[in-house]
Amino acid sequence: MKYSIEEIQEKLRKKFKGNRFIHTLGVEYTSVCLAMKYGEDLEKAELAGLLHDCAKQLPEKKMIQLCTDHKEVISEMEMEHPFLLHGKAGACLAQDKFEINDEDILNAIRYHTTGRPAMTLLEKIVFVADYIEPNRNKADHLDELRRSAFENLDETVLLILDQTLDYLETSGKDIDQQTVITRDYYRDLLRSSNNE
Repeated sequence: MKYSIEEIQEKLRKKFKGNRFIHTLGVEYTSVCLAMKYGEDLEKAELAGLLHDCAKQLPEKKMIQLCTDHKEVISEMEMEHPFLLHGKAGACLAQDKFEINDEDILNAIRYHTTGRPAMTLLEKIVFVADYIEPNRNKADHLDELRRSAFENLDETVLLILDQTLDYLETSGKDIDQQTVITRDYYRDLLRSSNNE
């Protein structure tokens, strides 16, 4: 790793506008808390949480270029809505600029928005932390989700996916199929574990 966590924080502080840096610190903090609860490596959780939105401020053309250069698969939906690429572009940027080569950290950054089936523990931690961090206050049922996150991570992943899809459907926004696929995977997983 090229930079210390403190150096990465300082670089992001200079780069981010408005509340983005406060959100980033919230996700970093929440990722570490969840890592302590579930036995994940604390430094990996801190790095993944800190860098999860590192490409968020990039222009859309730059995100597309980064993903293309790194041979990231870009879906039709992502081409139509390039802001959805900030996770994939963030993984590329974390590798290029911050010399992060741990695939689990990179995947936690890559999939923190849509999730994916069979996420690793670290991926689930950052996915959940992004949604429940202390500075977030606009999503529904946050108190319930924050409690649930420290009781059953898979269940919380499913609750977040359901809530996200409900919001997108009722607001008439386009839905990334990866989110639907991930929701269906975790719904089936929880059903089968509840039936055992």
